[in-house]
Amino acid sequence: MGILSRASYVVRSKINAILNRAEDPSETLDYSYEQLRDQLQDVKQGIADLTTQKKRLEIQKRRLEENVEKHNEQAREAVRQDRDDLARKALEKKKQKMNQIEGLESQIAELQGQQDKLVEQKNKLQSRIEEFRTKKETMKARYEAAEASTKVSEAMTGAGDEFEDVGRAIERAEERTEDMEARSQAMDELQESGAFDDALSDKDSIDRELEQLSTDSSVDAELNTLKGEMGKGTTETESESADASGSGGSDRDEAETESADVDAADVETPDVDANGEGGDEVSVDESEVEAELEELKEDEQ
Repeated sequence: MGILSRASYVVRSKINAILNRAEDPSETLDYSYEQLRDQLQDVKQGIADLTTQKKRLEIQKRRLEENVEKHNEQAREAVRQDRDDLARKALEKKKQKMNQIEGLESQIAELQGQQDKLVEQKNKLQSRIEEFRTKKETMKARYEAAEASTKVSEAMTGAGDEFEDVGRAIERAEERTEDMEARSQAMDELQESGAFDDALSDKDSIDRELEQLSTDSSVDAELNTLKGEMGKGTTETESESADASGSGGSDRDEAETESADVDAADVETPDVDANGEGGDEVSVDESEVEAELEELKEDEQ
């Protein structure tokens, strides 16, 4: 197989495959039925034309027969008047007309035969068309039923192209939803841990922890009050208060002793620039921080 013949074969096969995919059996059957009806109409038109031609010949034959009768009367009249010459001419014309009539009769008979044949073919074709119409409707019903069954099966199994696209869309939506849920949970976790500061608030994480401690203390105090009103936990509350006061006194003594031991000359004062900010290095005495912390505790108590 040469290159050109092979290429032609491939092109024809591709076109045939495209046509097979694009072909609708219902439309094909309807088109075939219309083609048969057109053929039947052509046969009927041919029969009508043939019959018209036959009728013309028959009209011409009747005229010739009238002329034959006329020439016959002319010959009789010429004989009665002893005009044999005129009688001969009339008989000659009569003979010519009779010959023409014989030719027309043969043509008419031939046209009649063709007409009978066409009528028979028309009847057969009409019967085939009626049979094909019945078969066509049956085939269309079967095809539509099979098509509907296939669509239902594809819908149940999800094997169709459209349902495949729907399945992919659902998978993408599920993945997107899971990503959004994970991101939302991550944002909540970071917000609770304080990793993200509120842009509308000037509080930092220390302020939020102090507020939480204050809230917890208020809740504990209210809980102790409820217990006292209900007569529960009184002994425990008094013992806890005594322990707290004792530990507070000892801490206060230790803080005073430590602050007394601090020498003012040992505290380094950081350099302050014109803007009131410290220098590059600032040393903080831990004892001062502890003393200030103890003072805050005493004030709170």
